[in-house]
Amino acid sequence: MKALIIKYGLLIVATGALLTTGCRKFLDESDPSNYTEDTYFTKPEHARSSVNAIYASLRDPMSGDFNGAAWTMTEFATGQAATDLGQAVNSYFIKDLHNTADNVYGENYWKNYYKGISNANLSLAKIPGIVMDGAEAKRLLGEARFLRAWYYFNLVQMFGNIPLITDPVDLKSEQLRPKQAAPEEIYKLIVDDLTTAEQSGLPWTDAGGKASLGAVKSLLAKVYLTMAGYPLQKGNAYFDLAAKKAAEVLDSKQFKLFDTYGDLHNPAKKNIEENIFMIQYKTQVIPGSWQSLIIPYNKNISAYSAETGGIYATANFVKSYAAGDLRAKEGQFFFTKFTNQDNRNLEVDLGGYFLYKLFDVTAQTTTANSDLNWSLIRYADILLVYAEAVNEVSGPGAKAYDAVNQVRTRAKLPALTGLTKEQLREAIWRERWYELCFENVTWFDMVRLRKAFNLATKGFDNYVGHQFSYGPVLKERELLFPIPSRELRNNPNLVPTKGY
Repeated sequence: MKALIIKYGLLIVATGALLTTGCRKFLDESDPSNYTEDTYFTKPEHARSSVNAIYASLRDPMSGDFNGAAWTMTEFATGQAATDLGQAVNSYFIKDLHNTADNVYGENYWKNYYKGISNANLSLAKIPGIVMDGAEAKRLLGEARFLRAWYYFNLVQMFGNIPLITDPVDLKSEQLRPKQAAPEEIYKLIVDDLTTAEQSGLPWTDAGGKASLGAVKSLLAKVYLTMAGYPLQKGNAYFDLAAKKAAEVLDSKQFKLFDTYGDLHNPAKKNIEENIFMIQYKTQVIPGSWQSLIIPYNKNISAYSAETGGIYATANFVKSYAAGDLRAKEGQFFFTKFTNQDNRNLEVDLGGYFLYKLFDVTAQTTTANSDLNWSLIRYADILLVYAEAVNEVSGPGAKAYDAVNQVRTRAKLPALTGLTKEQLREAIWRERWYELCFENVTWFDMVRLRKAFNLATKGFDNYVGHQFSYGPVLKERELLFPIPSRELRNNPNLVPTKGY
């Protein structure tokens, strides 16, 4: 039986019992209001709505409340995040390095990102058969390829050997219970998808939040940088590819750093300037879903009824910033005090370093309904990708310094100069740790570099053997998250992740 599809790509499952013999005729008739894969993909608007459905899976890991949220998984894995949310046991399992394959955070990513891949595969298979404007069809296919690449890039980094599924799957498909592919095969598909998407006619930017040429090239730069490191270790040739692809983004002049850090959490700045690609939200329609998770536990500062204390920065991490670094100042990336919800003239000590860079002020103080997007790719990230890659290829030079110093200048830090290649390498890594914290970037850097930031020395330890500031020590198994036990039960062809 083929899945039924509605406009936004959700699957319909009919339930209930039909108890009379007169129902047989009803069951033999087709309902003209229902769509199947064969009848749905017939109009240009079907092509657009099918691609829109691919984006939806980006939002699922962001949702959470008193049970935590999947997006925090890679933050707790850095050792730089704390929580007061005692019932969110999955957060503690990761934070304290006692993770298991039963953790629902990993299951959330696996399930929803493969759903995104499935929707992308369906669009890629069906859109070419629709009679429509050729240029628009090509752009839609470019979006689908970008999104499939995004999902696979994150999954392969998180879980390692994963299934590679490129065609629509039904109950008779050979890929219904797929075997795992080597990471090299996954990365090949990712690069193929992105290089094809580059040629699909996408605009450099898209104010509505759809995938753009800027997003495609930025993601490809990040992919090349990762391929240069672990686990593939392709080295200098891929650093060079990353530098050249990032340079295309810089040279386009389509993006720029925000003037203030406040713009990072300003809904008026959606999808423009520094925000290259974002998860889309809209107040009163699909509001941003992480606000109650990032505020302190029951301090009565917020319009949200749930104040969970779900995630905040460790004091050791915030205190490791340089003395003059603007990012560590009150009300920039972090905040330690805020006004009381019942009396805004009364200041409340929050007892920790909470995440102001993710904080929707209007939602928190009045509406409890966030209009803030979640940024997936920022221009600051691509500046630092470029600086790191070009330094690896040709050592310290004006272009590498200029890129990293743009980020430092906004932070009110002195420009870097006169460093060796090795010194500049670590200086750029530090900027990535400080600039991109709590944006689902740092753990991926740790894994591709096999390095962890030592908050005491401000140097970099080997990943395996690194001790978090609160005690736990990273082991080799923490280089990956475990393939979810539910998937292992449902698919006997999957091999459990080593160490779990």
